[in-house]
Amino acid sequence: MTDRKMSRIAIEGLAQGCSKLVMGSMIFSPDNLELACGILDAFVELGGNTIDTAHIYGGGQSERAVGQWLKLRGNRADIVVITKGAHPDHTGARVTPEAIARDLSESLERLQTDYVDLYMLHRDDLSVPVRVIIDTLNEHKAAGRIRTLGVSNWTCERIEEANEYAKANGLMGFVANSPNLSLAKPNEPRWAGCVSADNKYCAWHEKSQMPLLSWSSQAGGFFTGRFSPDKQEDAEMVRVYYNDDNWERLRRARELAKERGTSALQIALAYVLHQPFPTCALIGPYNKDELFSSVQGLEVTLTPEEVRWVDLQE
Repeated sequence: MTDRKMSRIAIEGLAQGCSKLVMGSMIFSPDNLELACGILDAFVELGGNTIDTAHIYGGGQSERAVGQWLKLRGNRADIVVITKGAHPDHTGARVTPEAIARDLSESLERLQTDYVDLYMLHRDDLSVPVRVIIDTLNEHKAAGRIRTLGVSNWTCERIEEANEYAKANGLMGFVANSPNLSLAKPNEPRWAGCVSADNKYCAWHEKSQMPLLSWSSQAGGFFTGRFSPDKQEDAEMVRVYYNDDNWERLRRARELAKERGTSALQIALAYVLHQPFPTCALIGPYNKDELFSSVQGLEVTLTPEEVRWVDLQE
């Protein structure tokens, strides 16, 4: 594998940068540790250095598996660990200093580490002032528990408001954002409270140049060929992604893939990675073959005109 195949983007506060593919760990647990270790080992061998997890994933099992792998391999200093906290529960929103502290403490214990490289808030709560959130996170940063800060599923307006407060008060603001960005556009949020990057959102990222780490970057497999308008078995895919524009995006991705000798899925991945701002794609392979397929997608290059065309902008 060449360096170009797993290049990195710069994120403030992360000296080693973040690999363009980020390993999602939602399916990992101590119960399938051998599988998790095999995928993570292969990912690192291919040049990947960043793992994404969250306090809520698998009730904590994802973080435990990642922590066990880090301990077994003794490579903590080489790996960028992203975890997320303050996800709502049955009682409602939890973006409070108390919930953040509790989630972070439990995440560190599960991950068997004393710091998180990039800590992200999993959701927002508009009723909580940004000063409370920024002050709380900077306290954890000052204590060494967090290297740098980010958010997932926030609006760009709230990110901007938070960062203006941070700048005015000499504090660290959010340096990375993780919404959904994919070639297939959702009809509605896949999960409650999730945010997807539309044209206006992407324009904000282009202006700010804030790195975007996209979850569901391949739209839940929409471009694999498993789905078509007459296949209605997967209710979630039908609800989220079935619309005429997305079928046309799929048709164009297939056309472009045929010209390039690749697959529509890899065109969809390349779309995310060829935005006019820094991007990474979170992937969630179930096996090494799926990982290798995503890595091969890094070889696909798209011109700005092709990015717009496949997205129905031209």
